[in-house]
Amino acid sequence: MASSFVVPIIDVQNDNFKELWPAMVVAIKTSSFVALDTELSGLGNRKSLLAESIEDRYKAICHAARSRSILSLGIACYKKQDSKAADTYLVQVYNLTLLCSEEYIIEPQSVQFLVQHGFDFNQQYARGIPYCKGNNKGGIDGRGVHIRALFTELLRARKPVVLHNGLIDMAFLYQSFYAHLPERLTTFTADLSEMFPAGIYDTKYITEFELRLTASYLEYAYKKCKLDNSRSVTSGGTGPHVHVEFCQYAGHMSSYVDFRVCPAVASADRQSDICQRFSAFGWCPNGAQCALSHDTDLIILQDEKGKEDKRKKRKRQREKKKSGGEVAEGSHLFDGAPENKMPHMEVDPEETPGEQHTAEPCPDSAQQNEGGSVRTGNEGNGVCEDNTDSTAADDTNINRNDGAESRTGGSSENSNRATNTGSQKKTTDTGTHRAGFDAFMTGFIFACSYSIGQKEKAGAATEEKEPEEDEQLWLPSCLNKVYLSGKAAPLNVVKSTFSKSSKAHVQKMEMVWGGRV
Repeated sequence: MASSFVVPIIDVQNDNFKELWPAMVVAIKTSSFVALDTELSGLGNRKSLLAESIEDRYKAICHAARSRSILSLGIACYKKQDSKAADTYLVQVYNLTLLCSEEYIIEPQSVQFLVQHGFDFNQQYARGIPYCKGNNKGGIDGRGVHIRALFTELLRARKPVVLHNGLIDMAFLYQSFYAHLPERLTTFTADLSEMFPAGIYDTKYITEFELRLTASYLEYAYKKCKLDNSRSVTSGGTGPHVHVEFCQYAGHMSSYVDFRVCPAVASADRQSDICQRFSAFGWCPNGAQCALSHDTDLIILQDEKGKEDKRKKRKRQREKKKSGGEVAEGSHLFDGAPENKMPHMEVDPEETPGEQHTAEPCPDSAQQNEGGSVRTGNEGNGVCEDNTDSTAADDTNINRNDGAESRTGGSSENSNRATNTGSQKKTTDTGTHRAGFDAFMTGFIFACSYSIGQKEKAGAATEEKEPEEDEQLWLPSCLNKVYLSGKAAPLNVVKSTFSKSSKAHVQKMEMVWGGRV
């Protein structure tokens, strides 16, 4: 397989926020889509978050968003390079450390999890970007340099927004940077449909309902997409694949950059007993103390082997049936995968680890110009240099649980690795759990899914596609469909004839679209 690659993530804090503001706004405005991820101070009652009634779930999420806070925000801006071969994207990734200026709850298990994965609370309280939650106070949301104004710029850009298991993210973003959450779910979805006219995409929904991967937690989905992408590239075939390029940052800008190394996937020859709970759901209550393997690379390779064994078994059964023999009993749709690894199934909410969205460790591989050329471009923000450093890479290793995963807690044994890339290197021991890198992974899954969808569409088409369709619609079957844990159908982000927008939203939209500053 190909070699490893490095993802540069720009750390944004209160002391450099104003300096980096123009670059972030340009990156958002010139992007093709924007992937987002959050780290939270807690989620409250996990059982309520998985209530049978979706309206009851929404009430629990609202309570969490009003009483807890966003600790960090990841933004990954993917800009499709139409002048280059295949699906090539220039990617700019930002990790913003935030500090809510109001009282909020922070849960002990969240603190423990984040500290274990390198989150620096001293740094957050000393250098976090301050913000206030709820409705627009004093009409400042459309002017100045602050996080709520940045969120307003995201809305004004009218770009597709991509998240992973994104219902909780969207509620926290709304409450923290936009307005007070409405009491009813139908009002909330009506507001979202107008806030993001280019659409909301959920990669957890995409991986389960479109790609139909064996598991759909973020680390698994990303590494599986990365592995398949690198295979397509290295085989020299015509299969769907994407290339990603990154800016290179010189001078004092390099001091803001945290480089995340994505080692190449290890050999499939390794022998190890895999933790079936982690394999299925991306977390394990025993965490790093678990005696079984949490190696996602190994899990993916084992799942692939299981599928191949199942295919051969079915073939033998068909041949036996044709020859008049009996078909072996016990054949099952999920042969080759752990018994608890089934679509739309989540871990018992009482067993979930401290939270419900997740965290992840470092990548185990990727493909830098395969996927993954650390490349410079003068397009994008003004801090890109005209240097080109192309590297081939492959697959990865990161951990982000979902469904039973945790935006504020979870567990993973993967550790972050820092490397030196010449003068650009900022050595860091800050762990592997980063909102910025999670946003990058989310965007990469979406880019790969789009490439696969376009390839399938081209193969099935009998006539050429309209140019407008290519530009406007990314994954039409997944547009505005947000994953719901334990449900066989998604939440549709639409404004129905029986719902109306909230008053706070209507007032905010006048400011956003009217361009008042």
